[in-house]
Amino acid sequence: MTTEKEDLIARALCLTDLVSYQKGSVVSRTLVDKKIGTITVFAFSEGEGLSEHTAPFDAFVQIIDGAAEITIDGVIHLLHAGQMIIMPANRPHALRGVQSFKMLLVMIRS
Repeated sequence: MTTEKEDLIARALCLTDLVSYQKGSVVSRTLVDKKIGTITVFAFSEGEGLSEHTAPFDAFVQIIDGAAEITIDGVIHLLHAGQMIIMPANRPHALRGVQSFKMLLVMIRS
């Protein structure tokens, strides 16, 4: 019997297929969770997001479907599928779906 994460290893997969939209919800799936960092794919229903917060590590975000507003230090960035942004450590940031969107989040802890 294999685990869900083992099913991801050494296979060509489409990121957008790894999570599904659920109305009024944020869905996430962790692909890698190691001491040095995580890789997680998210699906945000339109209007959903993450309220302003800070994180102690830089975070790489790539929009893989739809569009999102990502606010960093009060500056709004509108990102569409294929675009990416780095959210710097210890600076306030927030995300909101201007339409349903999916994103890849890579957090490096060291």
